Amino acid sequence: MTAPWTVQTLTAALAKGEITAEAVARQSLARIAAEDGRLRAVITPNPDVLADAQRIDARRAAGQPVGLLAGVPVLVKDTMDMAGLPTTGGWSVLSARAGGLDLIPARDAPVVARMRRAGALLLGKTNVPVMSASGTNANNSWAGPTLNAIAPDRAPGGSSTGSATGVAAGYAVIGLAEETGGSIQNPAAAQGLVGIKPTFALVPNSGVMPLANSTRDVVGPVAMTVADAAIALDVLAGYSADDPKTVAAIGRRPSGGYVEALVPGALQGKRIGLYGPGWRAAALHPATEALFARACEGLRELGAVLVPDPFAGSGFAEIARFVSAMQYDARGEESVVYDFDRYLAGLGPQSAVHSLETLRQLTRADPFDRAGPLGYLWDNKGFADLCADYTHPPDLTDFLRVREEYLAVFDRVMSAHRLDAVAMPQTRSEPPLLFSPDQIQETSVSEINIAGLPGVTVPAGLYPSGVGFGLLFVGRLWSEGALLSYAAEYEAIT
Repeated sequence: MTAPWTVQTLTAALAKGEITAEAVARQSLARIAAEDGRLRAVITPNPDVLADAQRIDARRAAGQPVGLLAGVPVLVKDTMDMAGLPTTGGWSVLSARAGGLDLIPARDAPVVARMRRAGALLLGKTNVPVMSASGTNANNSWAGPTLNAIAPDRAPGGSSTGSATGVAAGYAVIGLAEETGGSIQNPAAAQGLVGIKPTFALVPNSGVMPLANSTRDVVGPVAMTVADAAIALDVLAGYSADDPKTVAAIGRRPSGGYVEALVPGALQGKRIGLYGPGWRAAALHPATEALFARACEGLRELGAVLVPDPFAGSGFAEIARFVSAMQYDARGEESVVYDFDRYLAGLGPQSAVHSLETLRQLTRADPFDRAGPLGYLWDNKGFADLCADYTHPPDLTDFLRVREEYLAVFDRVMSAHRLDAVAMPQTRSEPPLLFSPDQIQETSVSEINIAGLPGVTVPAGLYPSGVGFGLLFVGRLWSEGALLSYAAEYEAIT
């Protein structure tokens, strides 16, 4: 776009008639046409976006009510169903354009439907790694690699790669992202954006191609500012009959919404715990230590009381069980076989694929083969049995025990040190080069994903290469309002 719009400045300009929704849509499409041949963020444009913009303009001209995001350009992660557009999961097997089979959903995922009802201009769907199985990049996508918009030679973060790149490049004001293990945090931090990883079950994620719908998956926004992310969360959060687990969200949102939770002086006197070996026994790179020290100084200037390594001796770091040398704990993802079969059934009767079995028959491919894109899950206890019997809900006893253990220790430490939140660098070192075999080294994946805890990532500087450094605030379940207020206070001084 030709102006650095935020939700508030854009909606104000639209309301005053200084610009039309159609003009905004054309600006966004022109930006995509000019830049995306290089960046590869948008893989499936929405052919109806101009008609949608014209309808918004007509409603406004007629004095009819319009939604909170009327005329605001938004990008949708490929894994989220948009009625009539293919959901490919980045996998050539599931893309007719790459010689595979298209999955065409009959209706929008609830989060997409909520954006439509709010009047958002849905520009299209964005690139992801195959089956969202990378937190670092989308290099293996059938659509090709997506670049980091602020540091093109560096990893852009994954798996919500295209949504982050599209927002950082100015195509859209908000990007819809989704996380199982770092997929909101990583691209937000690497590309200088705000990202909200919400409490598990705050936002519905039915109609989204799963990695762990039953246990870990969450949908949240990426945006340029904390206020924009908070506005998006106001639209996305809350109970949906399509996703029964969201009944847990009833009564958990701030009474005035997340935007009204952004109060001045939010960090004054707040006790903030800091990353250390008690959280994870993994040291920070010197460049990260320097950036984190500067961020901590900013928190002190804002009146926060910092508590070094409050998790020391708590046993928190010892709960993790990492996959090989990745420092990634995949527990909970064993639910994916059942979840994926249920996802396929929800595509609608018009779909050629309505079960994992029909997918296997029609494509002669299986994402859960040991050599397949999700083959790493064979390291999870009992995964072979779950692959053999996936039509019934899996036994999640072991996963739930680990979640409860994480939550018990987390709450005990928060109470013992009277903490309001925990702050840490989102990554332990600089994101690697785009085509490096190295992975992004996080601090909080999968601890907060298994526990279901919320986190807000906010830009906190740049590494020497120009790639983003993000500060992550983590809090108790349902504490998004407080975390956003802390992030907004910090954002104001950076």
